[in-house]
Amino acid sequence: MALKSRAKSAAGAADAEDSRAGPASSHFDPSTLDVPINRRLRVRWIGWRLRLLVGVALIGCLGIFMLMRFVASTPTLDAIWRADMDNSVVLVASGEAALQPFVGRPLVGIASSDGAGYSVSEAMLRRAPRWTVDDAARARLIESHRWLGAAFAQGPVVLQFEGGESVRIAPRPRGLQGLGLLFWPMAALALLLYLIGAVVLLVKPKLRHALFALITLCQAGNLLFIALEAARGLALPDGVVTQDLWLRMALDLVTAAAILHISTLHPTRLPVGRLIAVAGWLVVAAILAAGEPGSINGWWWWAQGGVVGLGCASIASLTWSYRREANPFTVMMRRFGLVTVGSLALLTLALAAASGVPGLQHRVAEVGSVVWYVFFASLLLVVPFLSRSRQVLREFALLAGISTVATSLDLLFVALFSLGQFASLTLSVFLSLGVYAGARQWILNQLTGSNVMTLERSFEKLYRVAREVEAHPQRHAALLAELLRDLFEPLEMLKIERRLAHARVVGDGSAMLVPAPRSGAADVGEELASRAWVLRFARRGKRIFTDDDARLADRVAEQLRRAVAYDRAVERGRSEERMRIAQDLHDDIGARLLTLMYQSQTPEMEDYIRHTLQDLKTLTRGLAAREHRLSHATAEWKADIVQRLTAAQIELGWSFSFDRDLGLTVVQWSALTRVLRELVTNAIYHARASRVEISAALQGGSLTLTVADDGSGRDPESWSHGLGLGGVRKRVKLLGGQVQWRENGSQGIVCEVQVPSFTEATPAPDSSATG
Repeated sequence: MALKSRAKSAAGAADAEDSRAGPASSHFDPSTLDVPINRRLRVRWIGWRLRLLVGVALIGCLGIFMLMRFVASTPTLDAIWRADMDNSVVLVASGEAALQPFVGRPLVGIASSDGAGYSVSEAMLRRAPRWTVDDAARARLIESHRWLGAAFAQGPVVLQFEGGESVRIAPRPRGLQGLGLLFWPMAALALLLYLIGAVVLLVKPKLRHALFALITLCQAGNLLFIALEAARGLALPDGVVTQDLWLRMALDLVTAAAILHISTLHPTRLPVGRLIAVAGWLVVAAILAAGEPGSINGWWWWAQGGVVGLGCASIASLTWSYRREANPFTVMMRRFGLVTVGSLALLTLALAAASGVPGLQHRVAEVGSVVWYVFFASLLLVVPFLSRSRQVLREFALLAGISTVATSLDLLFVALFSLGQFASLTLSVFLSLGVYAGARQWILNQLTGSNVMTLERSFEKLYRVAREVEAHPQRHAALLAELLRDLFEPLEMLKIERRLAHARVVGDGSAMLVPAPRSGAADVGEELASRAWVLRFARRGKRIFTDDDARLADRVAEQLRRAVAYDRAVERGRSEERMRIAQDLHDDIGARLLTLMYQSQTPEMEDYIRHTLQDLKTLTRGLAAREHRLSHATAEWKADIVQRLTAAQIELGWSFSFDRDLGLTVVQWSALTRVLRELVTNAIYHARASRVEISAALQGGSLTLTVADDGSGRDPESWSHGLGLGGVRKRVKLLGGQVQWRENGSQGIVCEVQVPSFTEATPAPDSSATG
């Protein structure tokens, strides 16, 4: 019972020390411990979730297949066209034998089978009404594709080339080869984005997950529009062109409103978040309603401004959210928002600047918009996996962002500085690659909020704490908590009841769970208990936790566990060696001393050997014992000293008090035993005292030992310390204390030993001193 109560008190003291690992926040939300999406993806999908996921995947695949068949079946001409410097439409290549002689010649007109003619312009080559700023140019683009689609559907058409020559060609279905090379990666990316949104929603149906699924669905639609616009030939399907502007604006506006809504809910719910979200949705509804009938003048700018404005409102909401709670996920999302909105604003500026340059706006729309949508889609793919090490996705997002900047700069240089296409492209690529090469790691760190401590600093901290653990194994938990605070700098660190085998990231990377070792465990295997630490908001709320952090925490904990195991193994080895030495001393030296005692010639010699045997018995018993209770050691010391002083006819005054009965280590027991023996020996043989006063007190972990005599010794400062007094100093120093000699009034010497921190945690050094 006594041992059990002592173990409980030690564990309680350790828990009290562990509780200082960090403040227990009154705002702590248990939802922080929700399993993140990237962890749940590893769980085997069963039941309704599996059936729904399979159904959603089949619907997505079927939808893309039907879209592919629809576009492949639409009629077109097997030819590749481009606009030259005069904005004329020139035939570049064709698989039709009848068109081979006209390669490199401009096309001036097209006549349908009913005789209706159409004057050819470069508007026929444009594919993106969504990114055509001018209303009149957009109307011409839509009209061109509508007329061409109707003409190709009627039958053969007559192509009139410059110089008055013409050729009659029958349009044929595009087929799979006519979908264009860009169709396949865009369709695959759209399907992947759609499935990620569905998985996020199915993992844990919540409003914010439903909004994320809506965002991915909208952007998958945008990617499919881009895939359709990549189809080869002059005409696109009628519905693709006529509905492109309103539908794609609707997809972007809904995406922006959903992002604003999410920013009011996660990771911190804002007080007036519902009003902000409703206002955002009302703005979207008003803009779409205004553009539905037939597109009012300047509607494109209102819609585009609405997308950018809602993006800025999302950034403002995240800033407010971070001020309420310093969640690193908020910082990361705000950084993503700044990059996304900034690149969109740059693309919009490039479009506006290119509107006055013939043919340039077409290039902006065809290249810049594609790059921006791919960049935004890559960010959406990264978000659910932020707490994991997804370097490929991050590099993909970064390269897409750099490509967006390069494209926009290229177009701005052409529009604003009248540079040639080659010069502007070279300059923009050079600048963008320079930024990428010089600031790649910094940009990645800013995007994800990661700032990993250098290997040198980590090793230094781990080494220091490991040495502390070896010296104080019972402080294992507190020292591990201190190391985790140094490594990750969390805003909060608290302990919860949770069985955990390994560290893992939770709460979208805002928190990390680390197994807490049980203080005072008897075995390393018992150290993993049903308690864990929650580290919230790494680097003072400026970055998220990642799987790399969880692996680092596991490795750190493992190294400290090994340090504890090493200390225990060393202590076991020391104990076994002490047992062997004690046994050898008892069996060999003890037997020889006993023989000498029986063969001694004088009673004095016999008495001397008997005392030596008694000392040897005390020494071997002390070496063999694994633990010495202070109360038992006190009794042995008193009995030994009484016997020696009685033989020398010296009086003893004894006083020993302690507030708790400690378990002494071998070094503590050995040091105090030899210090007392040396001081009593000095009083007997050197001071020739008639009385020795020994008093000791242990109070609050501080030990004071005083040995005073009334002998002939004076002026201790003039003493030359030999082996005896030097040994006393050395052993007291091993205990972490100090020793001082002074005169005892008018006669004798007082020796006072002070050990300010005398606890069971006193380390056992590698070797014992002798003197």
